[in-house]
Amino acid sequence: MIPKIKKVAATLVVCLIASSLTAQTNKKGLAADAANIRTLIVFFDGLRPDYITPAGMPNVYAFSKTGCYGKQHHSVFPTVTRVNASSYSTGSYPATHGLMGNTVYFPQVDNKKGLNTGNAEELNKINKATNGHLLTAVSLGEVLQSVGAKMMVFSSGSTGQAMMQNHTVSGGAVINPSMILPETLKGTIVNDIGAIPPAGKPNTKRHRWITDALIKYGLTLDGPLVSAIWFSDPDGAAHSDGIGSVNAVQSIKDVDEQFGRIIATLKAKDLTRYFNIIISTDHGFITNVGKESLAGFLIKQGFKKDSTSQDVIVAEGAIYIKDHNKEILKKIVSALQSEEWVGAIFTKGKKAGDVKGFVEGTLSFESIHWNHPDRSADILVDENWDDRVNNAGYAGTSFSRGVAGHGGLSPYEVHIALLAAGPSFKKAFEGNLPTSNVDIVPTILHIHQIPIPASMDGRVVNEFLIEDGQSKLPESKIQVTETTVKQPWGTYKLMLERSVLGKHEYVNYAKVIRVFNNARQ
Repeated sequence: MIPKIKKVAATLVVCLIASSLTAQTNKKGLAADAANIRTLIVFFDGLRPDYITPAGMPNVYAFSKTGCYGKQHHSVFPTVTRVNASSYSTGSYPATHGLMGNTVYFPQVDNKKGLNTGNAEELNKINKATNGHLLTAVSLGEVLQSVGAKMMVFSSGSTGQAMMQNHTVSGGAVINPSMILPETLKGTIVNDIGAIPPAGKPNTKRHRWITDALIKYGLTLDGPLVSAIWFSDPDGAAHSDGIGSVNAVQSIKDVDEQFGRIIATLKAKDLTRYFNIIISTDHGFITNVGKESLAGFLIKQGFKKDSTSQDVIVAEGAIYIKDHNKEILKKIVSALQSEEWVGAIFTKGKKAGDVKGFVEGTLSFESIHWNHPDRSADILVDENWDDRVNNAGYAGTSFSRGVAGHGGLSPYEVHIALLAAGPSFKKAFEGNLPTSNVDIVPTILHIHQIPIPASMDGRVVNEFLIEDGQSKLPESKIQVTETTVKQPWGTYKLMLERSVLGKHEYVNYAKVIRVFNNARQ
């Protein structure tokens, strides 16, 4: 029996040694995988959550079922493109990063009108005039450069949107059909990817071209640590033709097809286990029925002399009053409160921490994260909205002008989707805690074990992560703030709903109710 025991013991030792070697090999493999983790950020401009269906976006829909789906995700207000590009790239709100709208007012550049942030040349003017402080917060690209890593941005949209994702082009690159930075890369990129195609609605050819560029330079382990691709649709087609139009529906299918190519490429290259993918958008979308312009109204009411006068400057919903005259400010607010097309109105609070504005019936800039110490206006105005359904069956109607758009504080513009999948994320997980575009970069930095700058307002979305999935998080609470003012014509009531998670406040929507007296009726 003894020889048998020795033989069994010897066999057991061999097995234990083999098991130990296998474990060590697996640990080394896991360590190697962790060191090679890459992040891909995907933005579909103007993506409403109800676009993500098996028929409309089969690839994105399938992706939404494999990883994490944030059901309480938020756009940053104002719900416009360059604000959200800046907010996600800096992990902070306009109160911190200083890019206050799609149109912004910098009197040191032009004291008669606002500047279009969709144009990178205008952004360069602001950067020069502010001594390099286009943004007043550190960006992801800058953080990555500080640790020897790179970010590449791929965009089929405006040059301004592309630039605000990595505005200093810190150690990386920005590839856009109308702007390639550094400029020395243009010849190489055109040679590798092909001639830059013309723009269109839908922007199909440019979506494919920019996806080709991402596949070439971004979907590789010797490429950037973080890549970001931003598709200009379905925003472009919806603006021109409306939500649910033939072109808008086609544009959704086009960008989904390109996303499918990205997934297929990762699988073909056996890179799926290395790449985390995070999907979001800059804003939702709403049907427009408005006729009145804010600047036109102020001119008709005598508050502004003409379209080029400097007494009052209008930059989208922001109103800048000469010398910050409080009496004129109050009169403008009172006049706006009586107009049915006008929604929420915001002014500065009397003191830090105030949720209500100093003008009766308004809420504070601080309540919506718009209280930048130097760049906020005197008044911020939103258009009114309701739940009417358009001819294609999509709910949400705004009193903004145009066919369809965004920028307001309706849930149709604020409420967006957040999707994430990859080696760092849970599988088939539905998140019901509030999140925002400002939370994307803190989460990415946490995954890559890079210190998060104190200036960032966002949080790490721990509930999505495998490693932190059991972390104790505070309960989310709904907070409603109301303010009412009585006028000769009736009553203006403004309500703001926010979701609060610990120290983080997420703006859900604002709503105005007017009660007219008999004389007005």
